[in-house]
Amino acid sequence: MNIQYDVGEFFDEMFEKDGSVRPHYQTFLQRLSELSEDAFHQKREAIDLAFLQQGITFTVYGDEQSTERIFPFDLIPRIIPASEWSHLSAGLEQRLVALNLFLKDVYSDQKIVKDGVVPADILNSSKHFRKELVGLKVPKDIYIHICGTDMIRDDNGDYLVLEDNGRCPSGVSYMLENRQAMKRAFPRFFSDAGVRSVLEYPRYLLNALKHIAPEGIDNPTVAVLTPGVYNSAYFEHCFLARQMGVEIVEGRDLVVNNDDRVYMRTTTGLKRVDVLYRRIDDDFIDPEVFRKDSLLGVPGLVRAYRKGNLGLANALGTGVADDKVMYCFVPDMIKYYLDQDPILPNVQTWLPYREDDLKYTLENTEKLVIKAANEAGGYGMLIGPHATKEEVEKFRVMVKEKPRDFIAQTPISLSRHPTFTKDGFDGRHIDLRPYIISGETTEIIPGGLTRVALRKGSLVVNSSQGGGSKDTWVLSTDS
Repeated sequence: MNIQYDVGEFFDEMFEKDGSVRPHYQTFLQRLSELSEDAFHQKREAIDLAFLQQGITFTVYGDEQSTERIFPFDLIPRIIPASEWSHLSAGLEQRLVALNLFLKDVYSDQKIVKDGVVPADILNSSKHFRKELVGLKVPKDIYIHICGTDMIRDDNGDYLVLEDNGRCPSGVSYMLENRQAMKRAFPRFFSDAGVRSVLEYPRYLLNALKHIAPEGIDNPTVAVLTPGVYNSAYFEHCFLARQMGVEIVEGRDLVVNNDDRVYMRTTTGLKRVDVLYRRIDDDFIDPEVFRKDSLLGVPGLVRAYRKGNLGLANALGTGVADDKVMYCFVPDMIKYYLDQDPILPNVQTWLPYREDDLKYTLENTEKLVIKAANEAGGYGMLIGPHATKEEVEKFRVMVKEKPRDFIAQTPISLSRHPTFTKDGFDGRHIDLRPYIISGETTEIIPGGLTRVALRKGSLVVNSSQGGGSKDTWVLSTDS
C-alpha cells in the first residue's frame, strides 16, 4: 500500500509541501508499503467487525433513525515525534495547574476577580459557576482530576488550544480501544516504530481517584457513577469501570444515610462508597441542591461531600472552567497564578459581550466561527464561511440578543492527515484531545484521541457530527 495525494495549501501531518515524507512517518510508511491492498482491506474489515461485536459505540441524540452507532475508525495513525510531544506536555500541564488554581480561587477568595483579571460579571453570569459551593474545600485542592484539552494545528503547523474540557471529558475509551485494534492489526509495527504506551491510563486514573478518598481510609471503595444506558458515553463508563476493576453504579443504586455517608446497595446489604468518578453533570447529581426534578442523581450527595465523607472527580463546580468565554482568560490565569508566559496559545477569539468585539462579530459573522459558550459536541456552532445566508443571519440575531452566551473565532484551517476514503487515500482535517490526570502526580498520557472529519472539506470532527478517529502514536524519539 502506498499513500500519495496533493496536500494543497494545508499543513499535512505526514507530507511536506513538496510531497516528501516527514521523518517520523518514514518507518510506518516503509512497513505499510510491504502490505498488499487486499491485506489492508482485510484488516479494516476485521477491526470494523471487532468494534461491532464489542459494542464500541456512541449515541447520537435527536437522530430519528438510529441512536447508537459504531465509532468510525481509520487505520492510518497520527504520529507525533518525541520533541513535539515534550513541548505539548509542558503546555498542557501548565494549563491544568493554572485552571486548578483558578477554580480554588473562585470558590474561595476570588482574588483574580478582585484584581480585575477576570471580570466579576463574567464569573457570576457563568452558567456553571455554583455560588452555593463557594467556601467548600475539596480534597487535596484538586478540582479537575481528568482534563481533555482539544488541540489543533494551523496552516503553519503551530499547535493552538481550542478548548478545555474540565467537567466530564469523554473519548478516552476510544483512545484505548483504538490502540488495541492497531496492535492486533499491525503487531510488528509498534516495536519497529518505538511507540509509547497509552495503556497505563486506567491505573493512573484509579490512583488519582484513591488519592482523594476521605481521610483515614487506606483502601477506599471507588465506583463510576453513570446517568445510565441512554447517555452518549455509556459504553465508556462501563469500559473504564471494567478496566479499573471497580463497580459502575447509577443514582438509584446509591443512598446517603443519616450519617452523611454514601452507600451502595448490594445483594448482601449496603456497602460504603468513598470515591465516585461521576459522569453526571452538576445539575443532575443531587436534587437536594441542584435540579429538584432530577431522577439521575442521589439526594444528599452534596451533604456527604461537604462533610468530607466522599471524594468526587471531577469536583463539583468545575464547569465554570469549561465556559468558552472563560477559556479566553486562561492565558491571563497562567500569568496571574504562575507568573509564566503560556506555552500553548489560544485561538484568536472575540468576546461579543465587549462592545467593540460585538461590533466586529456582527459585521463579520459570515467570516467567523461562532460558538455557544456552554455547548459541546459541535452543537450550537456556526462556521461562517460554510454557512448559508439564513444560518448566518440566525446567529447574528442570537449573538445580538445574548452576546455573553457566544464567542467568535478566526476559522483555522486545521491540519490534515491521510485518511482512507471510498475514493482511496486523501487528506482529512483532524484535531487532538490529549488526556491529563491530576492526582498525587500529574500524568499526561502519551497519545490521545485524534478525531478526524470524514467528510471532505469539513472542519467538524465531533463523532456526533459525522467524525471518526485514529490511533495517536507518540514516539520515544524524533524519527
